[in-house]
Amino acid sequence: MKKLPNTKSFVWKKQRLLLLDQRHLPHKTIWLNCQTWKQVAGGIRDMVVRGAPAIGITAAYGLVLAAQSAQFLAPEKARKELEAAFQGLLAARPTAVNLRWALERMRKIWAPELSSPAAAGGGSIMDSPPVTGGNDVKKWTKALEAEAIQIESEDRLANQAMGRFGASLIPATATLMTHCNTGSLATAGLGTAFGVIWTAFHDGKVRKVLASETRPYLQGARLTAYELHKERIPFELITDNMAAHLMNTEKVDAVLVGADRIAANGDTANKIGTYSLAVLAAHHKVPFYVVAPLSTIDLSTPDGQAIPIEERSTDEVTMFRGAPLAPKGIKARHPAFDVTPASLITAIISERGIARPDFRRSLAALFNQKEPLTAAAPAAVS
Repeated sequence: MKKLPNTKSFVWKKQRLLLLDQRHLPHKTIWLNCQTWKQVAGGIRDMVVRGAPAIGITAAYGLVLAAQSAQFLAPEKARKELEAAFQGLLAARPTAVNLRWALERMRKIWAPELSSPAAAGGGSIMDSPPVTGGNDVKKWTKALEAEAIQIESEDRLANQAMGRFGASLIPATATLMTHCNTGSLATAGLGTAFGVIWTAFHDGKVRKVLASETRPYLQGARLTAYELHKERIPFELITDNMAAHLMNTEKVDAVLVGADRIAANGDTANKIGTYSLAVLAAHHKVPFYVVAPLSTIDLSTPDGQAIPIEERSTDEVTMFRGAPLAPKGIKARHPAFDVTPASLITAIISERGIARPDFRRSLAALFNQKEPLTAAAPAAVS
């Protein structure tokens, strides 16, 4: 296989976490040096780092920083500090379930009695209860670092498995459409939907990609275009309101998107505008695929109505990088995500296989597969 992309959105440096400030891409490469959990939480909240898997992993490293600063405290005092970090990181962004999933997984080390796997969503099928150090705070710190590194490693392997599963669904000489950013900038590795595109391209299947700009934060224009260009994958950048016209006038073979939370029935929250693409795909009989790891599947959330939708600052709608785009003083709205009903989704591609309707049954079945995930080959498609 061709060498995997080497783009990184974060780098762990033992006592600090470097975050690539994605607000400045593609024109500037700026790294934010985080030495406290509060700096990590700020980076997540302010979109320095974004993408559901990347948010979860960086939050895990945020807890490591919290433990390092508390490792010389008495156990009860350290627990209070870690709980404060847990709650502060959890509050950074509400929609992506990977954030809670990673934090709950880390919490097992210092407070297993408080950890709630059900609240964390699906959880990794590679999970095992970490070895704790009882009341030894220094042992907690080492165990937390090891667990965060493991979460990052698992995500890289999951990305490759999703890429192979998804590529098996792509026909020859395909034109693919994608939304927002789902590549290395949003994960620890190859990406989710982007990973499928990358793998299918290197299988010789992709003619071109239509990448939407993704208003109002322009992740598609700034980030996906950057990654597609870097990987030399043929693509065309389109504005969000061009999708219907292009589906009507060109042969689009599939729409591939990521996810921030998938409910037990298959309803999927993703970047605002995803729902619109799903409606258009259904009308034009184009397969609509969601690509996400098991950590994004939240079996404790029954359906899309129970998914919290983040409302971000309306300045991101009326302004761009400090420059006004609309008349001063007007009202605006900025729901950052929408929910695509399961009825509009052709399949959900995970690292454990491809789930199809009935999603309540097929998604639950993915968690029953316990084989270790390796880079060599994924499990059989379900």
